Amino acid sequence: MHHPPFTLWLIVLLMGLCLGSFLNVVITRLPVMLMRGWRNEAREALELSAEHSPRFNLATPGSMCPRCETPIAWHDNLPLIGWIKRRGRCAACQTPISLQYPLVEIAGGLLAVAVLALHGLTAESLFIYGACLVLLVLAVIDFRTQLLPDVITLPLLWAGLLFQLLFQPLMLPSAVIGAMVGYLSLWSFYWLFKLVTGKEGMGYGDFKLLAALGAWLGWSFYR
Repeated sequence: MHHPPFTLWLIVLLMGLCLGSFLNVVITRLPVMLMRGWRNEAREALELSAEHSPRFNLATPGSMCPRCETPIAWHDNLPLIGWIKRRGRCAACQTPISLQYPLVEIAGGLLAVAVLALHGLTAESLFIYGACLVLLVLAVIDFRTQLLPDVITLPLLWAGLLFQLLFQPLMLPSAVIGAMVGYLSLWSFYWLFKLVTGKEGMGYGDFKLLAALGAWLGWSFYR
């Protein structure tokens, strides 16, 4: 059995750590971006003047301390190393930095190594690793905000169907059925719960996430 060289393991681990660092940006900024967009849409619907606020997206502004807003130096922004070097505190105000940051970076690295070990360095493994990262982002965003954004869940769904089409075409019918069953099962439960209790037991994002899992894992996922 062929084993990847140590250098490849190291490169994959480091790339996973770097991607984990980017995931932290998505996790912390995407909910804010979405809420700003929803607020602007509401103001437009109410025919109110648009809010003028500094540009805010995944790239701008640069990384900064959430408390004192001091920009983070590049060497303090290195995945995992920066957090360890500063002992989990801001270099300027000494505010503790959440454990989320190193944990997500470590998870990104370990997932990369695990996918390489199980699937090798293939096109399929890139799809699988991407799906793992997306699920990691969704899990942390859901934990922090109870949001499952469409901008993440829907691409995950379509990527699952594309994965089956490209690499497992015989599984495509099962994936389509899995997506349908995933969505409709939670959709039905949502309305049944609402009719009985008058309350909402979950959000629409849950429907789309289960549909995405069905697309990736196929109809057998529900058996």
